[in-house]
Amino acid sequence: MGAMQIHVAKSDLTELPVDAVVNPANSQGLMSGGVAAALRERGGQKIEDEARASAPIAVGAAVVTTGGLLHARHVIHAPTMELPGMKIGVENVRRATRAALIAAARFGFETIGMPGMGTGVGGVAYDEAARAIVDELRVHKQPKPSTIYLVALTDDLLNAFAEALRNAITVA
Repeated sequence: MGAMQIHVAKSDLTELPVDAVVNPANSQGLMSGGVAAALRERGGQKIEDEARASAPIAVGAAVVTTGGLLHARHVIHAPTMELPGMKIGVENVRRATRAALIAAARFGFETIGMPGMGTGVGGVAYDEAARAIVDELRVHKQPKPSTIYLVALTDDLLNAFAEALRNAITVA
């Protein structure tokens, strides 16, 4: 098994041509704000309809739906919060990231796009969230996904991802 490739990209998750993008969801499957709303607007209402059909989705679980009109073929809905707009702790970022990776492995996805889980409405600091996400990537021992794109729209999040990766490599 090859090592997982992790790339940091300043990019729009809705534009990423990957097997699946991760939506930091809520347990209701409502795609009303942040990354979720952007995915729904670009990919179509069908994505939210499929997610809601599987609700409630626990924090620590994940559901895979169509990617609709997105470049990504699928969306992995991994709740970071129970209800839309909740403030969360970094532990929820860990649990959601882990759930997304497990779902990706189960479906055999090679390439995944992952945003700054919990850093929007969830209110988790960029550096804390980035460290938690990178930690979970490092302990995921399955062959898939083989390539992860950590996607940021802002320089601050981009830098937090890059820093977390640098620190992970020096500790490894």
